[in-house]
Amino acid sequence: MAASWLAIFLMLALSSIYCTVSHPSPDMWFQGLFPPRVCLANARTNTFYGIMFDAGSTGTRIHIYTFVQKNPEQPPELEGEIFESVKPGLSAYVDQPEKGAETVKGLLKMAKEAVPCSHWKETPVVLKATAGLRLLPEPKAQALLSEVREVFEKSPFLVPNNSVSIMDGSSEGILAWITVNFLTGQLYSQNQMTVGTLDLGGASTQITFLPRSEETLEQTPVDFVTSFEMFNSTYKLYTHSYLGFGLKAARLATLGALEMKVVNGQMFRSSCLPKRLEAEWHFGGVRYQYGGNKEGETGFEPCYSEVVKVVQGKLHQPDEIRRRSFYAFSYYYDRAVDTDLIDYEKGGVLEVRDFERKAKEVCDNMDRYTSASPFLCMDLSYITALLKEGFGFGDNTLLQVREALQGPNTGFPVS
Repeated sequence: MAASWLAIFLMLALSSIYCTVSHPSPDMWFQGLFPPRVCLANARTNTFYGIMFDAGSTGTRIHIYTFVQKNPEQPPELEGEIFESVKPGLSAYVDQPEKGAETVKGLLKMAKEAVPCSHWKETPVVLKATAGLRLLPEPKAQALLSEVREVFEKSPFLVPNNSVSIMDGSSEGILAWITVNFLTGQLYSQNQMTVGTLDLGGASTQITFLPRSEETLEQTPVDFVTSFEMFNSTYKLYTHSYLGFGLKAARLATLGALEMKVVNGQMFRSSCLPKRLEAEWHFGGVRYQYGGNKEGETGFEPCYSEVVKVVQGKLHQPDEIRRRSFYAFSYYYDRAVDTDLIDYEKGGVLEVRDFERKAKEVCDNMDRYTSASPFLCMDLSYITALLKEGFGFGDNTLLQVREALQGPNTGFPVS
């Protein structure tokens, strides 16, 4: 997700900012990631670049950022971003790490075309893997990362220390929040009228916002709170990553297959799937056979009863979020686009109730939507349950659903 990764380069670009983190550990700011001499002062012009690879559970994405420092007294501006992705993700190459690295090598060719050759040696290239690799056995995950690191070292770009690694879930949420509020101009404003962020990946989901109420902070688990200073302001964020609650992990949980040793030929069924459906699905290097319930009811009500068990009573629910506005990315965007809730290019503003309305429409007319995805009913029902029963959002909570943020013109009020 573009919002998460831009923040890493903000830490490089905004060299005048003093930043300290009290929780989680300072490692989340990737200390040592950028050599001390790699900074704006050494650039030959007021333009500089950064290359970020997001290695997610379902695909690998490259973000090529262009920054311009127009005023030394002001933060640099994001002038542009080039984005491309390939599927499947690195975790699909768990037993073929060389092939996984080849997908990264292909995307890196785009960066050589996009970044002027005069800036190659000064342009850092970084890959951060997320929940997909966190779920793999450590030796297999490191084998994949080792192959990627070799590809980077053979490239003409700057390869910082710790340039290829697995990011913890809390860091994903914090970096997304920093970037969104940087681009909306709120991060360096005096009023701290910020927006929250929601990210729904394949294996995990994150929620991050800046509480206004002391009561929220008092009632929040201590490991959900992170403090840092930036632009002469102190931010105490509510942030948490729920591993196993991403969209694809939720499919397995709904089917009763999550963390289960799969027996060859075992079939997993759900009322969220068309009755006559029987198919195979690969996730995390495992093959699952799944299908609809041949007998019994299908549709939204029985499906929702299944998916709600995945989240009910398992997520913390800060009351304050019911009155706040959030940006929502990744699978929130994908499923909203798939069902024409928002525009593919512009995104859109939705209420939580819009996901439920569309889930009912799809689930109660499942055969009509099977061609889009056999999981569409399950996915929309899960998103509804996650937002309402999991996080505790109200029906009328506003969500700005976007694929990425390209600049300060967000079309969405902060609150």
